[in-house]
Amino acid sequence: MSDSRIRSQDERTRDESEDERESAGEDLVCPECGGNLAVDEERGETVCTECGLVVEENEIDRGPEWRAFDSAEKDKKSRVGAPTTNMMHDKGLSTNIGWQDKDAYGNSLSSRQRQKMQRLRTWNERFRTRDSKERNLKQALGEIERMASALGLPKNVRETASVIYRRALDEDLLPGRSIEGVATSALYAAARQANTPRSLDEVANVSRVEKDEIARTYRYVVRELGLEVAPADPASYVPRFCSELELTEEVQRQARSLLESAKQAGVTSGKSPVGLAAAAVYAASLLTNQKVTQREVSDVANISEVTIRNRYHELLEAEGSIPMEA
Repeated sequence: MSDSRIRSQDERTRDESEDERESAGEDLVCPECGGNLAVDEERGETVCTECGLVVEENEIDRGPEWRAFDSAEKDKKSRVGAPTTNMMHDKGLSTNIGWQDKDAYGNSLSSRQRQKMQRLRTWNERFRTRDSKERNLKQALGEIERMASALGLPKNVRETASVIYRRALDEDLLPGRSIEGVATSALYAAARQANTPRSLDEVANVSRVEKDEIARTYRYVVRELGLEVAPADPASYVPRFCSELELTEEVQRQARSLLESAKQAGVTSGKSPVGLAAAAVYAASLLTNQKVTQREVSDVANISEVTIRNRYHELLEAEGSIPMEA
């Protein structure tokens, strides 16, 4: 009895699946000639490609009502809003009230309406930071944005630094340390991870904490979070130094060649990557007859001229050619 019931249930299931396949097949073919169907989105019709029969008409257009001819125009007209970002404490999901006291038509608000909007802005700002953790995060991310802008760091570095700081906050690494110190160390680590490093002196110049505190907090954050930060490559500093000194691509290639030779000779071990990069740029400018002074290079790299002279001779000895200085 049970076997017959199971067989009948299986047959009913097979019949239903066959009916679904048949109905799906009927939707894909022309009911007149059996030809393939095509959707004409401009006219909102479904027509047969063989006989031209209009199977459906007045279909709903689910696309936007505007047209765009390139990606920039498409992004400008899109109404979905900005994507979420880790560079804001609420990831950009909160509501912002504009600072202009104008309505949707561009007309100025009355005095009473202006007072009302100011109160709404105040309460909106209070509700955006519900607890001390969010206030902490808001201040730190603002510091990261400010320092990254001053250092000319790209958006991906700012995103990475924001993620590092969020991890440090979740791991409860902030007690006993300043918000600015942890934020600066997160930005310093993110810049090194993205191969767009900045020297510790450069970071300290735009930070609100001392260089020693940045170095100490950086080592602590890297150790506790297990960050994989490779030693800075001197060659990664070369393009920025050459750009600020207005030197050509030929100088960059020569400087990279000097650094590669020094690396093979073991000269770079234990040396400051910033000093090596600055010395390589200075030596390369002499070799290519695009001379700059040691003072100019030291101002750009934020190191002493003595360091440049010492590293300069070491690099040229490794290369095997020491030119005469003019």
